[in-house]
Amino acid sequence: MCGIAGVWGEADVSLVENMMELVKHRGPDAKGMFVSPHGPGVLGHRRLSIMDPQGGDQPIYNENRNMAVIANGEIYNFPQLRPGLAKQHALTTTSDSEAILHLYEDHGSSVVEHLDGMYAFVIAGEDKLYAARDPIGIKPLYFAEKGSALLFASELKAFPSSCNKVKEFPPGTFFHSDHGFSTFYSVPRISSQTASVDYYTTKIKETLEKAVVKRLMSDVPLGAFLSGGLDSSIIAALARKHLGRFHTFSVGIEGSRDLEAARMVSRHLDTIHHEYVFSEGEVREKLPEIIYYLESFDQDLVRSGIPCFFTSRLAADYVKVILTGEGADELFGGYTYYKSISNHETLHEELRRSVSSLHNVNLQRVDRMTMAHAIEGRVPFLDVSVIRLGQLVPPELKLVGSPVTEKWILRKAFEDLLPDEIVWRTKEQFDEGSGTVELLNRLVATSITEEEFHQYRSRYPEAKLRSAEECLYHRLFSEAYENPQAVLANVARWAERPL
Repeated sequence: MCGIAGVWGEADVSLVENMMELVKHRGPDAKGMFVSPHGPGVLGHRRLSIMDPQGGDQPIYNENRNMAVIANGEIYNFPQLRPGLAKQHALTTTSDSEAILHLYEDHGSSVVEHLDGMYAFVIAGEDKLYAARDPIGIKPLYFAEKGSALLFASELKAFPSSCNKVKEFPPGTFFHSDHGFSTFYSVPRISSQTASVDYYTTKIKETLEKAVVKRLMSDVPLGAFLSGGLDSSIIAALARKHLGRFHTFSVGIEGSRDLEAARMVSRHLDTIHHEYVFSEGEVREKLPEIIYYLESFDQDLVRSGIPCFFTSRLAADYVKVILTGEGADELFGGYTYYKSISNHETLHEELRRSVSSLHNVNLQRVDRMTMAHAIEGRVPFLDVSVIRLGQLVPPELKLVGSPVTEKWILRKAFEDLLPDEIVWRTKEQFDEGSGTVELLNRLVATSITEEEFHQYRSRYPEAKLRSAEECLYHRLFSEAYENPQAVLANVARWAERPL
């Protein structure tokens, strides 16, 4: 995990240094820069050391030092790639990011077809620039125009006010300075396939376990978020099968349901468990900081960002890599509104759309809150193999019974691995189970009056502010940045989901 920044079309070193400074929280361990002799261009990197902590600083160069890569993320098939690359190239590190550079030398723009991981990277060589973002958009990347130059960075806050049209670099896409943008992946649009419950529970267990195992790759301590909900508990249970005792982390208000459930799972799995109780006063104090790092005022995203912020802060005292359960709800039908979709084909398509939209909502929250505390979040449910399997599972195995049990097939797949109270626990979103929503109701009531709400909303009709709570977030958001327009133009609205 790291922060990247750069410019192509001019050799403005001070500009890139300023951009790097604004994403230094993503990479406190080292920094580096490559000034292209031909571009012209500058690549900047802030490093969070995960693989090869001593020798993997970036930029990483090829043998002739006429090409360099800066990367953010992890290449999970690096152990399989390395022996073949070592036959053709003089490898100088044991960093997975070096594989990207040499694969590009060998395969050009099709390098992405050889990568299994989460990533955003930029390669500069001779007078060419190449950039790519992982299939689902787990790792962030943005770009903008500044005169005739192209700028890019990991976070929106890094772009100067002089930039025009700051945009999100699309997931599953690469860019070549000669050819522009090309899409190499989108969530499969495939029909579900009828098969037995036993078949699908076996396939889900096998596929997800493989996804977890590959994400255990690390040269630094690794742990897991553990809310006590189904998704995080499954990930922790699968990791526990392949690790010794490892660290798990949970937060909530005093007496919250998540804290109690997480304790039960931790006892069951025998993890080294840590928890933190946050208060209304602390949330009030930290809310401007949370919104600044989150780069959003969306009500749903801020609500879930609050417990994620505190869990990340807690975890950073013990580990540098964290496993999380994001993606399960979108793949297997976990949200309440899915229950209102009675047509199976419509539900199937909505689940696909939900997965495709994760890059600038829930995945943005996970990335920003973990990186605010310099830890790396990994999301096994969003392995491309799990996503494909999720598209194959019929909707009628995801929402089952009356009243409807959400994620039914996922629960069945892991009912032998976790306590019944956890497997069949009623679905609660992170902000609900942690008690955050309850706390925020009190906080907002003392922060903005009904009259102030209506006045504020009328001043910003384009923001489509839904509540007094969202008005509060929007106000803090607007105060957080020197260049709020660049960020505002890229705020996604979780609630805007066409059916």
